[in-house]
Amino acid sequence: MREVIPDKQVDNRAKYLAGLFAGILAVSTASFFIRFAQQEVPSLVIAAGRMTFATLLMLPFGLAELKRNPTAFNKKQIFHLGFAGAALGMHFAAWITSLEYTSIASSVVLVTTAPLWVALVSPALLKERLTKPVVIGLLIALVGGIIVGGSGSCSTVQGKFTCSGIGDLFAGSHSLGNLLAFAGALLSGAYLIAGRKVRNTISLPLYTLIVYGIAAFLLSMMVVLKGDKVTGYATISYVWVLALALIPQAVGHTAFNWALKYLPAAFVSIALLGEPVGTIILAALLLHEAPTFLEMMGGLMVLIGIAVATRKAAPKKIEYEKSQ
Repeated sequence: MREVIPDKQVDNRAKYLAGLFAGILAVSTASFFIRFAQQEVPSLVIAAGRMTFATLLMLPFGLAELKRNPTAFNKKQIFHLGFAGAALGMHFAAWITSLEYTSIASSVVLVTTAPLWVALVSPALLKERLTKPVVIGLLIALVGGIIVGGSGSCSTVQGKFTCSGIGDLFAGSHSLGNLLAFAGALLSGAYLIAGRKVRNTISLPLYTLIVYGIAAFLLSMMVVLKGDKVTGYATISYVWVLALALIPQAVGHTAFNWALKYLPAAFVSIALLGEPVGTIILAALLLHEAPTFLEMMGGLMVLIGIAVATRKAAPKKIEYEKSQ
């Protein structure tokens, strides 16, 4: 049973921005862990391991919630849960595999278009009217994300500014990887839209357990069909996959799923554009890699876009869930 607890109501902006910021920082570690694991482990095995470990991490919380509040799902809830889980699993299969065939720059440019597709279909599928600040914030953040993603292929030589990789997104040997990254963007949007449909009626622990579990099952079946081995790798490789499940998934994606209960899907998807910015910050702090001028400018645009989009993006108060 859910009830509003007046004495625990807080200003919504501080609350959801803090949650989304934590989610952004968490998912920003994903590219590091994936790259480390890909030195030995196939992409599908990484994706399946990520979701399997994440499901196991959420299992005690989901079962405890189910014990406190036995839930009978209706057909509509089952459909949306299944769709969200399948879309999430296919998203990771497509995006992680894309990194084998194309550059990180091209992959990021394409996968960060997800908010655009969410914004385009949200009014029809979710009946969520896009406010002017959200649209403006989306456009600013989207351009910033593309600048960040493409900055690695741009340089200035003898006073001439060139971007070698951006014009070749769907050309040559990179075409498969770029197509997979684009599919990953569409699937990410579908995952968020389905989650927004059902999160208002299902508690966060139960929702994440079911959706992550469906994604894990789907990816595991894909690994079996492909014939990839899941054992025999170095211990450190399993550590990277476990870290991928713990930080970007259990913390990062769960924070976004929490936000889906209170915020429009288009706005939550805009926050995903903060991932490459978070990656740049972490690279500077952990790897002492100073960001380029383009990365700083693009990152600033993403942050400005997110700030603009927060205007009137959520209800004045957040209702806390209390199980009884």
